[in-house]
Amino acid sequence: MTSEIFKNIDVKEIQLPMTDFIFDIESKVLMSICYQCIKQIEGLFPIEAGLIDNLLGHEHLKGIHVQQDSKQHAVIIKIEVSVIYGVSLPFKAEALQTLIVKEISELTGLHVGSVHVIFKNLVVKDGELIKI
Repeated sequence: MTSEIFKNIDVKEIQLPMTDFIFDIESKVLMSICYQCIKQIEGLFPIEAGLIDNLLGHEHLKGIHVQQDSKQHAVIIKIEVSVIYGVSLPFKAEALQTLIVKEISELTGLHVGSVHVIFKNLVVKDGELIKI
């Protein structure tokens, strides 16, 4: 009688029981990916951190804001950068947005809903920072 009960059980259920594979990505990881993207675009620079940010260990994440929508597995990004005077702002914005979407999608599997680029500071050729 016992063998008849187990006759209808799929062997895979015993060998590989139902398992949920779950992973979370902290916003700081997504912010770091964005920071690496800024460094790859010539003529763009991350916003410099202030004293408080340095003390808290957020020196390279200032100006990068990430919102995650867990229901839609999407990411909304707002990123502030400094730009060298004389470059095409629309061209640099598009290059950064495209790179961020590519990197985050490939590295995390998340959908990037939007990337909002804000040009916060202007850097002139002699290295002088002009805050806007």
